[in-house]
Formats: sequence, C-alpha cells, structure tokens
Amino acid sequence: MGNYVLEEKDGFTVLGFGTELKSDYTDYMGINKEKADFWNQFSEDGRLDALKEIAINDYVFTVNEAVNNKMMYYVGVMTEAPAPEEARLIQFPKGEYVVVKGEGNTPEELSNTVTGIAFGQALQEAKEVAYVGGPNAVVEMGKSDGVVYGEMWIPVVRK
Repeated sequence: MGNYVLEEKDGFTVLGFGTELKSDYTDYMGINKEKADFWNQFSEDGRLDALKEIAINDYVFTVNEAVNNKMMYYVGVMTEAPAPEEARLIQFPKGEYVVVKGEGNTPEELSNTVTGIAFGQALQEAKEVAYVGGPNAVVEMGKSDGVVYGEMWIPVVRK
C-alpha cells in the first residue's frame, strides 16, 4: 500500500472549462495528446491565469468525467465566483478517495505519473473499495525547486 492512501474528503465543487476527448478510451496516446493540446491552449491564451485569480486556494484541477456518454476533460479551480456560461460546476462527492501523491517536471508529467499509478496499480491494490465512476482529478498543488507536485483524487465506495 505504499503508492496510495484512502482519505475522507468533504464534498467540493470545481469550476472547470472543458473539451470533449474524441480518441477511443483505449487510445492512451491519443487521449494524452488531446489533453496536452487543451492544457497548452488553455494556459497560453490566458484563461488559466484568469481562473487562478478567482480561486480560493492554489490548487489547479484537471478533471476527467463522463458526461452524457462523452469523455470530458476540464481544467479548473475551487472558487466561490459565479460560473461563466461556458464553464461547468463539477461536483465531487463527500466520502472516501484513493489519493496518489506524485511529482513531475511539468503539470503534464505529474498528471501522467499519478494517473498511471492510480489506474495501473492503486485501484487494483485497494481491495476494500471500488471506483464506480464519477469525476476524478489530478490536483496540481504547487512547485518546489522547479518540480510540480500534487495528487490524484478518485472517489471510491466500500465494497
């Protein structure tokens, strides 16, 4: 159990801007490219900086969620500001979460690392809980000595 912890979290909401992922759900290279392209565009056009200005903490969320049978990917923050029309309020439930900590040289590397550990190892090892869908998120928590650090949060239920 060295690569994850089970943690109780209060329910929370993320204000996110998103894109539909068109790659097949088994096409990890395609999905990762779509996510990286969206992240780069979102970062470069100033929307990420604008989001950070209304955030209630320093966390930046990248959220994966199935919505109306579509794979959606969002970049967002926790905020109390009203949601613009093109944004979505993503509700995360109160309850237990599988939490995987990690780091990377870039936000993308952090995301790929913790996502790989979470879905490739931690969820298989966590025999007492199950992921039954709903949004999951990579939470970029900060930077230290040029390294981006954060966690993956996956809501789970007891078996």
